[in-house]
Amino acid sequence: MSFVLDVDAGQWRAHLARTHAAVTQHADTGLVPVVKGNGYGLGQARLAGEGTSLGVPALATGTVFELDEVLAASSVPVLVLERFDGRDRAAAAAWERAAQRWAPDRLIRTVSTLAGLQALLASPTPTRIVLEGRTSMHRFGFSPDELQWTITQPDVRGAVAAGRLEILGLSLHLPLAQPAGFAAGFGSPRTQEVLAWCGIWQAQEFLPPPAQAVWVSHLGDDELGQVRAATSMPLRVRMGTGLWLQNRAALHAHGTVLAVHPLPSGTRVGYRQRTGPRDGTLVVVSGGTAHGIGLSAPTPAATWRQRAVTVGTGALDAAGRALSPFSWQGRQRWFAEPPHQHHSMLWLPRGCLLPQVGDELPAEVRYTTSTFDAVVGLD
Repeated sequence: MSFVLDVDAGQWRAHLARTHAAVTQHADTGLVPVVKGNGYGLGQARLAGEGTSLGVPALATGTVFELDEVLAASSVPVLVLERFDGRDRAAAAAWERAAQRWAPDRLIRTVSTLAGLQALLASPTPTRIVLEGRTSMHRFGFSPDELQWTITQPDVRGAVAAGRLEILGLSLHLPLAQPAGFAAGFGSPRTQEVLAWCGIWQAQEFLPPPAQAVWVSHLGDDELGQVRAATSMPLRVRMGTGLWLQNRAALHAHGTVLAVHPLPSGTRVGYRQRTGPRDGTLVVVSGGTAHGIGLSAPTPAATWRQRAVTVGTGALDAAGRALSPFSWQGRQRWFAEPPHQHHSMLWLPRGCLLPQVGDELPAEVRYTTSTFDAVVGLD
């Protein structure tokens, strides 16, 4: 029995096409689909093929260790979002292997430090990069002053002139929330931040035309329109979640009922030998920790309501009660105990209509942390 993701292919692909069309209205150089991690629950190779079929100029992936699968399933260049740094020995070795296996024009590195850039200047083969600006995320990247100083260095200019280094643009990774510190004015704070960087980048007149592109993430359609209205610089829009997972109605995760055990009151079950509701029924369903069931990221808890929910959930966990992501008859059902590696055990109360072995229980899951035994509908 399997933990499965059913995809309404027509509905899902229609959303991809609409998103691609909306982005290209404002970004003439196009959408850059992000294919990273677990492939947003659908798999990296599958998404690489779907992204390429949209006619995009490039794909993006998370790390160099994900490159081979994405490159093998696509025909366009792939940008690695993880910053390149030769001091990371395992990653540097993986980059060497990639450079031996793939044509130089298929590989694009993100460079966010002077040390990372200098490690590439001596490369005998042409290297394609984007330079990353340190946005209000404050994670990686050059500050405006560092960026301007770096690209004016003679060795950098010499490598560009000799064709050993090809700069494909400026990369900006923006926060999901609107950044602070921007006065009310034209556009959103994210728009203002992008336009400020565009001004800095456009001033670097020695860079050839391909380098004038700005690669951005986390801009809404309105913000893309605001940026396009204020600058003629080419935009490349990286998008992952909004592309692959925005249309949740097209995605249906479910586990399969493996066993149904009506039990008398007081019966102890599972590894922890816990009791359940009076005259309850124990249901075993496919889907466990190996599939991502029961795993969660820390909550952002940005509002008082979210914090109250977090407190309440924590209190239930402490009492040994936790809601599973599985539903039956339109209601989420309680775990009998923490999920096992491939299965979960659930309680149904007395009087509930019982499922049969082979029935499917819908599961509300976080796709970026889910692994499915099968993805049905896209093959």
